[in-house]
Amino acid sequence: MDKRKPVVCILGPTGAGKTATSLGMAKRFPARILNFDSRQVYKDFPIITAQPSPEERAVCPHELYGFMPTTGIITVADFIEFAHEKIEQSVDELPILVGGTGLYLKALTSGLAPIPDIPDEIRARVRKRAEEEGSAALFEELQRVDPEYAKCTHPNNKQRNSRAIEVYEGTGKNFTWWHNREVPPSPYRFLKIGIKVNLDDLTPLLNRRIDQMIAAGAIDEARRAWDICPDESAPGWTGIGCSELLAFIKGDIDIDEAKLLWAKNTRAYAKRQLTWFNREKDIHWFSPDEPSQIVEFAAAWLAKSDVEG
Repeated sequence: MDKRKPVVCILGPTGAGKTATSLGMAKRFPARILNFDSRQVYKDFPIITAQPSPEERAVCPHELYGFMPTTGIITVADFIEFAHEKIEQSVDELPILVGGTGLYLKALTSGLAPIPDIPDEIRARVRKRAEEEGSAALFEELQRVDPEYAKCTHPNNKQRNSRAIEVYEGTGKNFTWWHNREVPPSPYRFLKIGIKVNLDDLTPLLNRRIDQMIAAGAIDEARRAWDICPDESAPGWTGIGCSELLAFIKGDIDIDEAKLLWAKNTRAYAKRQLTWFNREKDIHWFSPDEPSQIVEFAAAWLAKSDVEG
């Protein structure tokens, strides 16, 4: 009998309706919603990163949203530690993981390879390269040495690209090799529910959401964040939407250019997310207009888990 704690995961590309799906499930079961989106951890960008609103958070406890300063760095290992802690706190609640950072979810569900500590001199050298040559140069190298991992990052993501290159230089093996190593089984049972939207259908929804974010105060939010952290190299500023609005605030581009770039980068990110999740074989896919079917599917899985457990 499998007596591991059940955990439901709601995943999919940005803008697909994961938050609404999770809230529908939380209205059926006593639940605790846990974020696994690497951008929604930053507290200074609740609008730009589409974090749940106060009204949405009132439905049930929400964890791991908006707790990190713009200067903060959260590694995959950090995320696993935080997620395990919150899952263990969900004694009488169903943990529902919601997000789109595939690497976080894979590490949590499949385990994290024990990557050795990287020598300080290698880390310093790679970080210096990132500052002098730019994150895009590291990304180009990453595409050569680890094309699989390059699919889940972005040329502007200095934190991830630097970490991947330093691991490769420090161990002689790339991230994909480490992530594919055998690790101990997870102490939890996972049901993965994917919200799938065709990219062409998703694109106008993403464009409309950008307009809605700007109407909700995204530009003022970015200005306040810049007052708090006027360092564009800080990890929080590398997020899509944040970097484009920062370019507008600094006068490098006008607002229309910022919106076009934001939309382009968001679509590219959604495409990478779909590519990542489409490689996984244990996801049960639904469209966003099937909320009742999703809840009933999860209820049946939980009932079966109770019987088997």
